[in-house]
Amino acid sequence: MASNQFIAFALVTIILPTLAVATEHIVGDDKGWTVNFNYTAWASGKVFQVGDTLVFNYQPPHNLFKVDGDGFKNCVPSGEPTISGHDIITLKSPGKKWYICGIGNHCSELGQKLVINVVGSEAPAPTPAAPATPTAPAPPNAAYGLAASCYQIFVAAVAVVAMIVA
Repeated sequence: MASNQFIAFALVTIILPTLAVATEHIVGDDKGWTVNFNYTAWASGKVFQVGDTLVFNYQPPHNLFKVDGDGFKNCVPSGEPTISGHDIITLKSPGKKWYICGIGNHCSELGQKLVINVVGSEAPAPTPAAPATPTAPAPPNAAYGLAASCYQIFVAAVAVVAMIVA
């Protein structure tokens, strides 16, 4: 019986952290991929990591182009658009990613464009800063929140497995 509990615990310890790390980002939240929406504000404060997904929900005539920095800056689509109305893009590599709508002036004048920065699975170590004057402690950052959430999921999973095995 103890070996069954150990096996269950080992499986939860190995598998659960990999499942809990990826985040699904619904672009534009309940507004979706549309015109007259501030995607810069939407993306600010979010951490996009390799393995996360972007979900673009939209209605025709909108479409979605993944472009380079120049295509983004000049609102020039390239390649073939995706037009499903529910496009899911997995972020596979770190770096800047640019997306635009290629319909008329949707990108250039109506703001239907998104740029994000994807960080690798291992965030680089922060550069040490010069000591500042003492201030109140900073609030927990997004990485702390993610770690706390993963811990809570882990503890809940262990409790469920323990109840099943017992």
